[in-house]
Amino acid sequence: MKYYINIGSNLGCRELNISRAVREIEKEFGWFELSNMIESEPWGFDSVHKFMNIGVLFITDQEPLCVLHKLQDIEKRLSPNPHRDAAGRYLDRVVDIDIMAVEGIELDTPELTLPHPHLNDRPFFLEPYRELLYKEI
Repeated sequence: MKYYINIGSNLGCRELNISRAVREIEKEFGWFELSNMIESEPWGFDSVHKFMNIGVLFITDQEPLCVLHKLQDIEKRLSPNPHRDAAGRYLDRVVDIDIMAVEGIELDTPELTLPHPHLNDRPFFLEPYRELLYKEI
Protein backbone atom coordinates (compact mmCIF):
# COMPACT_ATOMS: atom_id res chain seq x y z
CA MET A 1 0.00 0.00 0.00
CA LYS A 2 1.16 3.52 -0.75
CA TYR A 3 1.21 5.75 2.33
CA TYR A 4 1.17 9.52 1.98
CA ILE A 5 2.22 11.24 5.17
CA ASN A 6 3.04 14.80 6.19
CA ILE A 7 5.75 15.92 8.57
CA GLY A 8 5.60 19.39 10.07
CA SER A 9 7.74 21.39 12.48
CA ASN A 10 7.47 24.92 13.85
CA LEU A 11 9.98 24.90 16.73
CA GLY A 12 13.77 24.82 16.76
CA CYS A 13 15.62 24.06 13.55
CA ARG A 14 12.59 23.00 11.55
CA GLU A 15 14.49 21.51 8.62
CA LEU A 16 16.69 19.43 10.95
CA ASN A 17 13.65 18.21 12.89
CA ILE A 18 12.02 17.09 9.64
CA SER A 19 15.25 15.44 8.47
CA ARG A 20 15.43 13.45 11.71
CA ALA A 21 11.84 12.30 11.27
CA VAL A 22 12.52 11.26 7.65
CA ARG A 23 15.56 9.23 8.77
CA GLU A 24 13.45 7.43 11.38
CA ILE A 25 10.76 6.71 8.80
CA GLU A 26 13.41 5.30 6.45
CA LYS A 27 14.69 3.01 9.24
CA GLU A 28 11.16 1.76 9.90
CA PHE A 29 9.70 1.52 6.38
CA GLY A 30 12.61 1.68 3.94
CA TRP A 31 12.40 3.37 0.56
CA PHE A 32 10.55 6.70 0.31
CA GLU A 33 9.91 9.72 -1.92
CA LEU A 34 9.76 13.32 -0.70
CA SER A 35 7.83 16.35 -1.86
CA ASN A 36 9.30 19.82 -1.84
CA MET A 37 9.36 21.47 1.57
CA ILE A 38 6.93 24.33 2.08
CA GLU A 39 6.49 26.97 4.76
CA SER A 40 3.03 27.63 6.15
CA GLU A 41 1.20 29.55 8.82
CA PRO A 42 -0.04 27.61 11.86
CA TRP A 43 -3.44 26.05 11.25
CA GLY A 44 -6.08 25.96 14.00
CA PHE A 45 -4.14 28.09 16.50
CA ASP A 46 -2.18 31.34 16.77
CA SER A 47 1.60 31.30 16.92
CA VAL A 48 4.47 33.48 15.78
CA HIS A 49 6.28 30.32 14.63
CA LYS A 50 5.67 29.27 11.02
CA PHE A 51 5.69 25.61 10.05
CA MET A 52 7.88 23.81 7.58
CA ASN A 53 6.09 20.83 6.03
CA ILE A 54 7.06 18.02 3.72
CA GLY A 55 5.16 15.12 2.21
CA VAL A 56 6.55 11.59 2.32
CA LEU A 57 5.45 8.62 0.23
CA PHE A 58 6.43 5.08 1.16
CA ILE A 59 5.13 1.60 0.44
CA THR A 60 4.43 -1.07 3.04
CA ASP A 61 2.10 -4.02 3.50
CA GLN A 62 1.52 -3.01 7.13
CA GLU A 63 -2.02 -2.10 8.11
CA PRO A 64 -2.90 1.58 8.68
CA LEU A 65 -3.31 1.35 12.47
CA CYS A 66 0.05 -0.42 12.80
CA VAL A 67 1.70 2.30 10.67
CA LEU A 68 -0.06 4.99 12.73
CA HIS A 69 1.34 3.56 15.96
CA LYS A 70 4.86 3.36 14.53
CA LEU A 71 4.65 6.97 13.31
CA GLN A 72 3.36 8.07 16.72
CA ASP A 73 6.32 6.30 18.36
CA ILE A 74 8.72 8.15 16.06
CA GLU A 75 6.98 11.41 16.84
CA LYS A 76 7.21 10.84 20.60
CA ARG A 77 10.90 9.90 20.42
CA LEU A 78 11.67 13.12 18.56
CA SER A 79 9.17 15.36 20.31
CA PRO A 80 7.81 14.06 23.64
CA ASN A 81 5.79 17.21 24.40
CA PRO A 82 2.04 17.09 23.72
CA HIS A 83 0.58 18.71 20.61
CA ARG A 84 -2.49 19.96 22.46
CA ASP A 85 -3.05 21.71 25.76
CA ALA A 86 -5.44 20.57 28.52
CA ALA A 87 -8.36 22.25 26.72
CA GLY A 88 -7.58 20.43 23.46
CA ARG A 89 -6.10 23.45 21.61
CA TYR A 90 -3.15 22.96 19.28
CA LEU A 91 0.35 23.90 20.48
CA ASP A 92 3.67 24.64 18.77
CA ARG A 93 5.64 21.45 18.13
CA VAL A 94 9.07 20.17 17.24
CA VAL A 95 7.65 17.50 14.95
CA ASP A 96 4.18 16.42 13.90
CA ILE A 97 3.54 13.39 11.68
CA ASP A 98 0.15 12.77 10.06
CA ILE A 99 -1.10 10.12 7.66
CA MET A 100 -2.77 12.07 4.86
CA ALA A 101 -3.97 9.09 2.84
CA VAL A 102 -3.35 5.45 1.99
CA GLU A 103 -3.96 4.47 -1.61
CA GLY A 104 -7.17 2.47 -1.94
CA ILE A 105 -8.11 2.72 1.75
CA GLU A 106 -11.00 4.54 3.35
CA LEU A 107 -11.22 4.26 7.11
CA ASP A 108 -13.22 5.97 9.84
CA THR A 109 -12.35 4.88 13.37
CA PRO A 110 -11.94 6.87 16.58
CA GLU A 111 -8.17 6.50 16.18
CA LEU A 112 -7.71 7.12 12.45
CA THR A 113 -9.71 8.56 9.55
CA LEU A 114 -8.49 8.06 5.99
CA PRO A 115 -8.13 10.08 3.97
CA HIS A 116 -7.28 12.67 6.63
CA PRO A 117 -10.45 14.69 7.34
CA HIS A 118 -8.62 17.99 6.72
CA LEU A 119 -6.64 16.93 3.65
CA ASN A 120 -8.50 19.34 1.36
CA ASP A 121 -8.60 22.16 3.95
CA ARG A 122 -4.87 22.44 4.57
CA PRO A 123 -2.66 23.67 1.73
CA PHE A 124 0.40 22.36 3.60
CA PHE A 125 -1.15 18.87 3.26
CA LEU A 126 -2.67 19.22 -0.20
CA GLU A 127 0.33 20.67 -2.07
CA PRO A 128 2.81 17.95 -0.98
CA TYR A 129 0.15 15.26 -1.45
CA ARG A 130 -0.58 16.35 -5.03
CA GLU A 131 3.13 16.48 -5.79
CA LEU A 132 3.64 12.94 -4.50
CA LEU A 133 0.65 11.60 -6.44
CA TYR A 134 2.47 12.38 -9.68
CA LYS A 135 5.81 10.83 -8.71
CA GLU A 136 6.78 7.80 -10.77
CA ILE A 137 7.49 4.83 -8.53
